[in-house]
Parts: sequence; structure tokens; C-alpha cells
Amino acid sequence: MTQAHEPIDILLVEDDPGDVLMTQEAFEHHKIRNALHVASDGVEALEFLNRKGRFGQAPRPDLILLDLNLPRKDGREVLGEIKQDPDLRTIPVVVLTTSEADEDIVRSYDLHANAYVTKPVDFEKFVEVVRKIDDFWVTVVKLPRR
Repeated sequence: MTQAHEPIDILLVEDDPGDVLMTQEAFEHHKIRNALHVASDGVEALEFLNRKGRFGQAPRPDLILLDLNLPRKDGREVLGEIKQDPDLRTIPVVVLTTSEADEDIVRSYDLHANAYVTKPVDFEKFVEVVRKIDDFWVTVVKLPRR
């Protein structure tokens, strides 16, 4: 198991500044020590993952939290590219989105998402969801380290 004292790198792919702030606050609220990196759209996420441009020194994330509805390159496209890339496909991807549509859930799993979580709109519930994601992916699951 990953030890609680070993922080991981998490890439949050989210275009809504309010949701980014809520995620950052949820990390602070629960004193989550993991490094949270943010990409504001799908193109930026892939540049981060491939260490292109201003992300040349970006760490390889241990976990990706991915919104589906993104500008420039939609989250479904990003998920598909991640899971088709031999160097990236082992990174767990949790789809974290407002959509409860069955077609989004099915398509995300068809594209090999590791989990699908609907974002609550209530801040306290959102904080709890982020805490549970962190607990599961950091303390329960053994993540591949590269």
C-alpha cells in the first residue's frame, strides 16, 4: 500500500475555476498533502502529460481527475488518448464530472476510465467526495510508480 506519508502527484483537468478552487479547498480542508496540478483544458492536459512546452518539467501524475466537458479537447478525447498511449495508460483516471448521463458513464468506461464520479454541487458533499477519492487512491490502492 502507498504510505500516508508519501504524497502523490495528482493532475486535475478542469476548466471551471470554481471547481478548481473547491478541489483545492477540499485538499486543504482535509490536509491532503498530495501535489495538485491543474490543466484547464484537454490540450493543456495532454501537454502536461507529454511534458511539452511550459510543462517540460512536469511530474508524471500518479492519478488524473478528469472533467468530461472541456474546451479545445473534450475529456472523452483526452481519456481515449491517455488509454491508447503505452506510456500513459497505466495512470489511473477518475472521471469527475457533473454529468449523470448513462451514455457518458458507459462511454467513459468503454474508454477505460478507472472510475466515474459525479460531482456534488454542495461544497461539504464535494469535500467528502474528494476525501474519499484521496483515501481510496492513496491509502487503499497500490499505484504504479515510474
